[in-house]
Amino acid sequence: MWKSMLMGEIETSVIELLKKFDRPGPRYTSYPTAPLFSESFGKKEYEEEIARTNGAESGSHLSLYFHFPFCDTLCYFCGCTTIITNNRHRLDEYVPRLKAEIDLLSSRITPGRQVVQMHWGGGTPTYLEPEQIRDLTEYIGRRFTFGDVPEVSVEIDPRGLTFEHLQALRQGGFNRISLGVQDFNQEVQQAINRNQSEELTLRAIENSRKLGFSSINFDLIYGLPHQTVETFDKTLEKVIGLGPNRIAAYNFAYVPWIKPHQKLIRSEDLPSPDMKLRILTRIIERLTSAGYVYIGMDHFAKADDELTIAQRQKTLYRNFQGYSTNAGCDLFGLGMSAISHVGKVYAQNSKHLDEYYAAIDKGLIPTSSGYRMTPDDEVRKDVIMRLMCDLVLDVRDVEERFRINFDEYFKSSVDQLRPLFDDGLLTQEGRTIRVTMQGRLFLRNIAMCFDAYLPGFRLQKPLFSRTV
Repeated sequence: MWKSMLMGEIETSVIELLKKFDRPGPRYTSYPTAPLFSESFGKKEYEEEIARTNGAESGSHLSLYFHFPFCDTLCYFCGCTTIITNNRHRLDEYVPRLKAEIDLLSSRITPGRQVVQMHWGGGTPTYLEPEQIRDLTEYIGRRFTFGDVPEVSVEIDPRGLTFEHLQALRQGGFNRISLGVQDFNQEVQQAINRNQSEELTLRAIENSRKLGFSSINFDLIYGLPHQTVETFDKTLEKVIGLGPNRIAAYNFAYVPWIKPHQKLIRSEDLPSPDMKLRILTRIIERLTSAGYVYIGMDHFAKADDELTIAQRQKTLYRNFQGYSTNAGCDLFGLGMSAISHVGKVYAQNSKHLDEYYAAIDKGLIPTSSGYRMTPDDEVRKDVIMRLMCDLVLDVRDVEERFRINFDEYFKSSVDQLRPLFDDGLLTQEGRTIRVTMQGRLFLRNIAMCFDAYLPGFRLQKPLFSRTV
């Protein structure tokens, strides 16, 4: 379908729409989004919500996220919270604090609540030595109860990765890996300070499959310096040949006003807006022609992947790691800068290592900011989540569950949606709103229509990357 849609005159019309709707906007891994978090929300408020949602009647499953901020080298494109260092002894300070935070959290969780999902992100989790990985996974396993078949994933960097790293992860229960490829083109890699040969990537994949990892995800980025349709097409060909289960093709978030190190990328080396849009349409054409399903919001998955199945069954979810198959879990983030979403609150740990250490050393939950959702937030979050995950919104269902009149409650949103209907990004049949195939390119724009806080953000300094 995409192949016929994105060729010739039709491709031109799609690119015109991309130009029309390209503007700064959130990715909606949460609603409300992180800029609304406040330091007036702290440890006390977070602990009260943990206690409230952890009662005898609770019983919801758990999702754990562990943040490892350390990296050997600085990738100029990176937008994550990282610490660049070659001093591996810094882990001797970090890991014990992480264990102490595990103790602080697990002591507040009713025994028996099952962990059905765990993810290690960074930074670079494989900055840890294999023995440290074994030690930490054993420690986590003693403090939490895991379900029978949990989804346990980790981000790896093929540079510096050893077979022993992968062995330790597999022995620790990890069954999914995600690795950054970005682009196989050497000129692009040089410009972003991410020199990673095809051989390194291939070795990581072969070893992962040999050890029985059930799912492999690739991260690609379009919009990087020196990229063209022709050069990126070669990367896509190689990626398809390697056959990952999932592919995330992210729009490069060039935000040097937020991440000053991105100034190391020369703006004149970035592809033009037209070139960037043509790369995007090529990505969709190549991957869908190769059998990947376009989930939406940069994500592709094979037809038999759990992500694709969850979307069909309308059980897909979004959190701070992107799309997830485990809706309804309390998400606990551990480590510097990690974000939790528990009950009706978001809570973020300190983004500064010394502050994180100081709180842990005092035996305190290291929350530094957060947010408590209002009833209106819950309604809007639900609508945004259903559109971004299910690609369909049952208006009657929303009205019944929240006891509202949709058209009256969302009058401003409905007005904002009209141009998207006119341009064929949405359709409506009775009381059902559907995202069209090309509308999947504009999920952020669709969600923005329901964001009550966005008008206020627009009056402030730039906060978000562009939607395309």
